Amino acid sequence: MNQSQLSVLSAKYGSAFYLLDTQQFKENFSELKSAFATIYPNTNIAYSYKTNYIPALCKIVDELGGLAEVVSDMELNIARRVGVTPKNIIWNGPYKNPQEFETLLVEGGQVNLDSFYETELLKTIAKNHPEKILNVGVRVNFAINDNTVSRFGFDVESKEFFDTLSAINQLDNVKLLGIQCHYATRRLETWRPRAEKMLELLNQIGIVPPRIDLGGGLYGKIHESLKKQFDAYIPTYQEYAQEVAPLFAEKFGSMPNPPQLLIEPGSALVGDCMSFVAKVVSIKNIRGQYFATLLGSSHNINISGKNPPLTVYPLANERFEYDNLNFVGYTCIESDVLYRGFNGLLGVGDFVEFANAGSYSVVLKPPFILPNFPVLDISGDNPVLIKRQECFDDIFRTYSF
Repeated sequence: MNQSQLSVLSAKYGSAFYLLDTQQFKENFSELKSAFATIYPNTNIAYSYKTNYIPALCKIVDELGGLAEVVSDMELNIARRVGVTPKNIIWNGPYKNPQEFETLLVEGGQVNLDSFYETELLKTIAKNHPEKILNVGVRVNFAINDNTVSRFGFDVESKEFFDTLSAINQLDNVKLLGIQCHYATRRLETWRPRAEKMLELLNQIGIVPPRIDLGGGLYGKIHESLKKQFDAYIPTYQEYAQEVAPLFAEKFGSMPNPPQLLIEPGSALVGDCMSFVAKVVSIKNIRGQYFATLLGSSHNINISGKNPPLTVYPLANERFEYDNLNFVGYTCIESDVLYRGFNGLLGVGDFVEFANAGSYSVVLKPPFILPNFPVLDISGDNPVLIKRQECFDDIFRTYSF
């Protein structure tokens, strides 16, 4: 981007918008998959829709041979609308709409059981469709010394876990397609333990399912200025792969039909593929503290407690030098701060771009005070509008006035 390009975009799309680089997303997908597949060839990616469910991104994953990892019937319908075949959909999560649960199973998709009430539901569905092979997975939960007791999946030492395995084994038309785990931590040192514990569990229960899914929880490519603000080491794709792929290669590499290793990244693929651009609408000084208000909010970038990578584009007629200025949002919330402690030239009318805004930004932006802004794909010669500016009716059509 440069000043001239931003002026053209602003004239057409308004004073705030997201910039999406789908080419970078494709490169991230290929690089991450290659990092694992170079060591363990039968590796694939199931993209976490909840991280950023822009349909253009979901379609790219499908075109590149990846799977759709969804956690709701809303996300399931996104996958359907972009053309993902049911066999390439994996449904995780603690709650599943029972009707859609049944529909996806009958269509040939994979549903990962998370609690025993889903096991009971599976029994009913299997009885209702004896002619259909139903593909299920089981989400498991074991300690990996991350100082967290996860609420997801079956405790592998529980009676419910073994009762679920027994139920699947007794249902003639149900196939155990996968075993899955997921941990929220992105720290590198937690990846080998999750792989080791998964392999130990499979040995214990005497099962090698077609899919072994280690879930998500990976850092992506982060600007150096942002890396310095984390209290954890930010690994590369290759470093994550080295923690787990050799274990799978050693365990299954000599098998004629080795199980597929799945990972479910979200942020690791999309975090650096989007930025948010907003116009400076005012600058003021309150008791020695400077504030620059933007047409945008912290909800638009979702990088709480850290200063995102920032670029100022000088489009103002008049600019001044500022020290320790805070960029703040349009909302009436004191904590709506996008960046603290800016030093440099700035003026009303300048544009500010915040990078690394692709993860949990668009999907978590609430309809609070203002609707959300448009999304432009800038990977080609000309920007392409892939999400228009939201309007009043988009938010309030479901209300009665």
